[in-house]
Amino acid sequence: MTSLTVRTSVLPRAPRAVSDGVNRACGWSPDVWLGAPAPGGLALPPANPTLAWMYSPRGVFFDDRTLVVADSGNHRVLIWHDLPTRDEQPADVVLGQPDGVTEGRGAGGRGPENGMNLPTGVLIHDGRLIVADAWHHRILVWNTVPQKDSVPPDVILGQPDASSVEPNMGRAVSASTLYWPFGIAVVGQTFWVADTGNRRVVGWKGGLPEVTRPADVVLGQPDESTREENRGEQVGPASFRWPHSITGHDDLLLIADAGDHRVLGWSPLPSMDTPADALLGQPDFDTAREWPYGPQCGNRFRFPYSASVDGGRLAVADTANNRILFWDDVPSDGRAADGVLAQSTFEANGENRWDAVTRDSLCWPYSVWLHGNRMAVADSGNNRIVMWRRQ
Repeated sequence: MTSLTVRTSVLPRAPRAVSDGVNRACGWSPDVWLGAPAPGGLALPPANPTLAWMYSPRGVFFDDRTLVVADSGNHRVLIWHDLPTRDEQPADVVLGQPDGVTEGRGAGGRGPENGMNLPTGVLIHDGRLIVADAWHHRILVWNTVPQKDSVPPDVILGQPDASSVEPNMGRAVSASTLYWPFGIAVVGQTFWVADTGNRRVVGWKGGLPEVTRPADVVLGQPDESTREENRGEQVGPASFRWPHSITGHDDLLLIADAGDHRVLGWSPLPSMDTPADALLGQPDFDTAREWPYGPQCGNRFRFPYSASVDGGRLAVADTANNRILFWDDVPSDGRAADGVLAQSTFEANGENRWDAVTRDSLCWPYSVWLHGNRMAVADSGNNRIVMWRRQ
């Protein structure tokens, strides 16, 4: 079985790096973990969170200096202004809550004006902090990365005002509305949103839009007013079930369609609703099979919630298989992954390898982010972020 099918174009390839070999981690090793302690067992978060503890984080981003985490279960975003250098290092800033010990939706019940409800996607682009406030059905934007706690956003996209939180603004779906926006990215000068509840991906050309501007591109639906799973039909090359994460570069757009257990690719970047060119995780575009039983392999996914491309490398968070699959370059030939993180072989898929939590084990990794020789994984089931480094 092949895992990638090219329909009309070949994905751009970087020069192939030397792999460490089958069933190895391609030179990656865990460096720092943030959140719950790792060794000896599963640590549940305290009833009152701190700036050092998390509850089911589902999104992570970092650049050369700053780390941002969507601490989803605590309905907040944590920021480290310098990349952490020690385990369990507390965050410098919290957003979405009045302080580092309050939890609960809408700023602990204070309201959505300066609160969040299951934030997931996080991103810094051109100095602006962007957060997908998924269950408030909106995107929050800070014009600069906040230096202190509980700073309200400067811009809100997807809602008419700061107190409104209805799906699709409480009306019929359109190119201006959102329903469970989980993933965000800027690829090819287009701001993309995984509008998961509407089973589509929407894009604004030129970057972050004005508040009332409708999307320029709608992928996954025949028109802006439709929101059926897989276009109301059988799965195909132009449909989604749960689009969740977006990544790519100027010649490539990849979308993790978690509900169809696959990653779809477009090259060149799409300017309108059009079938995908490439596929990972399924034998063909008309299959959406889950692989829950028996041995796994390096080209099958089970609920892949996230993908990340950097420098030609590709990492996929194969969430329900409790692993990260890694390619030294974005595959265009159907080959299996070059390496697997958090499992001893491609065939294994146990939560924490069916054992106690260790530095290099994972339990339901929801997000992965590559940057240079470092990688961050939102290890949601273990209530932590694990930073990895490639030697």
